[in-house]
Amino acid sequence: MFKEKLLLGQYYPADSPVHSLNGRSKIIAAFSYMISLFIVDNWLGWGIMTGMALLFVIASRLPFSAIIRGLKIIFVFCAFTLLMNVFFYPGHVVFSWGFISISKEGVLYGFAMSLRLLLLVLAGSLLTLTTKPLELTDAAESLLKPLRLLRVPTHEIAMMMGIALRFIPTIMEEFQRIALAQKARGASVSQGGIVRRLKAFIPMLIPLFVSAFRRAEDLAVAMEAKCYRGGAGRTKWKICPWRTGDTILVIFACALFAGAIVYRNLG
Repeated sequence: MFKEKLLLGQYYPADSPVHSLNGRSKIIAAFSYMISLFIVDNWLGWGIMTGMALLFVIASRLPFSAIIRGLKIIFVFCAFTLLMNVFFYPGHVVFSWGFISISKEGVLYGFAMSLRLLLLVLAGSLLTLTTKPLELTDAAESLLKPLRLLRVPTHEIAMMMGIALRFIPTIMEEFQRIALAQKARGASVSQGGIVRRLKAFIPMLIPLFVSAFRRAEDLAVAMEAKCYRGGAGRTKWKICPWRTGDTILVIFACALFAGAIVYRNLG
């Protein structure tokens, strides 16, 4: 099982059609989906995008209840986005009380932005949950290969992306350990208002940064001990083949992207 407090950066092993796909096709599909979210500008399109996300969750055979719990922190950002648009977005005012005014356009735009943010995070989470970190790094490096003609260090960029994604759940786990240690010493971390909680979290940032830099230093020493010298001349131990399902997924992603553009222009 994966930790349910943060989905991004974690991998959930399962025997599903999505897990068996090549990492390159999943990256292309994920980015096409994310870009299409910004192109779609009506509720019919957002409904289709939501249905597609749910379809991929079902096909991935991921525990739906755990995904909902893992998206709790995103729900907070979505609620904040909704409130900001409800109270400050101009339009036809349907309710007014003092300096507070709510417009119909603000409510609709707030819900749209919240849904877009939720689907963006869900798409990125599905990519990492169904792809092993090493496969994701190799896929990113393969897609960035054309940039080598411009002398861009694609291997190093892909490696840094993979390490960053891998360290996200590790840093969150370390933060939870520090919070538990502070509670054991009598610190009030989860009580009081928002301002008080923020003040209680600030002292925990220093040991968190120290731990993160220590882990980074240990990783650098380990890579030097294994004679790591970059991507020149390196071979792959395991190569994920490109299958028919990957071709179908890429075609479907490109069709979705093109359909979103055409539908927006026709609308």
